[in-house]
Amino acid sequence: MSAPPKVIIYTDGACSGNPGAGGYGVVMMTSTKRKELSAAFRATTNNRMELSAVIAGLAELRTRCEVSIYTDSQLIVNAMTKGWIKNWQANNWVTSSKSKVKNIDLWEKLSALCKEHDVTFHWIRGHSGNAENERCDVLARDAIKSGKFGDMDD
Repeated sequence: MSAPPKVIIYTDGACSGNPGAGGYGVVMMTSTKRKELSAAFRATTNNRMELSAVIAGLAELRTRCEVSIYTDSQLIVNAMTKGWIKNWQANNWVTSSKSKVKNIDLWEKLSALCKEHDVTFHWIRGHSGNAENERCDVLARDAIKSGKFGDMDD
């Protein structure tokens, strides 16, 4: 059996106001291909856009892949690498500080998609000169400026 394809996904979310109009940008790369994704939503939050970006990238994959995700969202990286999401699920989506987890619908989608692939999460500092992260930011902001808003399942 051959090794699964390797995919690198960079993601970013943006909001004009929080909550407000939001968008996300995704750059996906293999050794031979590159794909960019973006979308915008009329009324959302920055965290929803960060999560939606990762979900959109993973949802594009048609076969099991080895995926490296690069995001400037410490929340996402910590939730996925420090076991927070597993603890939230085990505690009926309640945090260790006894508050309800926000964006449960998106965390559930992300969790399910991660089970379909071999995923590692990497934090990168936003707006620090990483070309792919900067491109994701441009894609997200351009999506908002386009005025073409999708519907988000809230």
